[in-house]
Amino acid sequence: MEWPVYERRIEAIIFAAGHPIEIAKISQALDIDENIVKHCIDRLRERYLKQKSALDFLYLDGAVQLVPLPEYADFIRAALALRRGAPLSQAALEVLATIAYNQPVTRAFVDQVRGVDCSGTLRALVDKGLVEEAGRLQIPGKPISYRTTQVFLRSFGLDSLEQLPTLPLSDEVAEEEDSPGELEGQMDFSELA
Repeated sequence: MEWPVYERRIEAIIFAAGHPIEIAKISQALDIDENIVKHCIDRLRERYLKQKSALDFLYLDGAVQLVPLPEYADFIRAALALRRGAPLSQAALEVLATIAYNQPVTRAFVDQVRGVDCSGTLRALVDKGLVEEAGRLQIPGKPISYRTTQVFLRSFGLDSLEQLPTLPLSDEVAEEEDSPGELEGQMDFSELA
């Protein structure tokens, strides 16, 4: 089969989905390798770019979605009478950052990091689709763990979590790193979060 046939089928699937669809699902539906799917999407992107299309393909952590270019957002919003979503509060941004950098995490973990009860803020982030349940931990009480979603990635213009900026070191941590002899023999708990 020739490339244009694959490209048309892939384009139709992505358009019809209307939301991010996993590349693996497209691959399975067409019975072709995922690398062929990615190659076809890249070829479609090039064609859209050449044609100065208002659309582009957005990769989101193993999925892809057909989206309008950002410069058309105001026109789309006006045509669909959409209101710009209310900006996230400082508390919501802190909870979201805690989850994004440490996921999956429980509400108790987020509460402990922030030092306050975050249940209302967490519920609001779930309602906005930025955070979702990631399952239950197999410990007493079986608490729910949370993770970020593809909506989170899309909202912050990220393809994957690997694109999150690195966190700056606090002054206290930076001082400790400058004097390595003081911390020898202590455990590093950063990977246990």
